[in-house]
Parts: sequence; structure tokens; C-alpha cells
Amino acid sequence: MTETATRIARPRPAAVELTANAQARIAKLMREAPADAVGVKLSTPRRGCSGLAYSVDYVTQETTLDEKIETPGGVFYIDGASVLYLIGSTMDWVEDDFTAGFVFNNPNAKGACGCGESFTV
Repeated sequence: MTETATRIARPRPAAVELTANAQARIAKLMREAPADAVGVKLSTPRRGCSGLAYSVDYVTQETTLDEKIETPGGVFYIDGASVLYLIGSTMDWVEDDFTAGFVFNNPNAKGACGCGESFTV
């Protein structure tokens, strides 16, 4: 008679940590979203001086390779091809007198262009 060990799957941490402000902004975006939107998606398309940029857009269809993060205000997806560039990042929403936008603290970024629109890993 042999005993088998049962593995307990622990939930893995999300690739990107969302601050309370970022979650509130996602909730606002989802309240104002087109009817066919199922969530908001972060990706890192190739563009800008340094090579990669952050892009946040509505998504109308869930993709199996995307990471899915449930937030109180809606679903947040991370593009499957972008996850490796974003692991350990924090995403915040910042507003001041002159600008408003998502701000990323990405430990994987090795450099950024002067205007801050793109980064390199």
C-alpha cells in the first residue's frame, strides 16, 4: 500500500500589481465601455524610440494566453506576449493639474526614451 501526496495548487501572483487608483480607473473605464467590451487589456507593442510602449485598450474577446486579473470594477488582461516584459511591475493611475494617465514602475525596464513614451528591456 502506497500513499500519494496531494499537491495543493497555490494561486500564482499576478504579473502586474494594480494600485487602488489603477483599479478605480479600470472600473470607470468599464462603466463607460462599449457594450461588447469584456475587459481592459495591457500590452507592450513595439513602437517609440526605445522599442516597447505600454498600451491599454478595451478587449472584446478573452484569449487563453492572456493573463486575467479580476478587479472589483472589471476584468484586467495582460497580453500573453507581454507578460515577460511586465513581471513584477506596478501599474498606477496618476492625475495632476496637467496630465492624467497610467504610470508603470517596471523593474524589467533597462532604459526609456527622453519623453517617457517607450522603454527597453
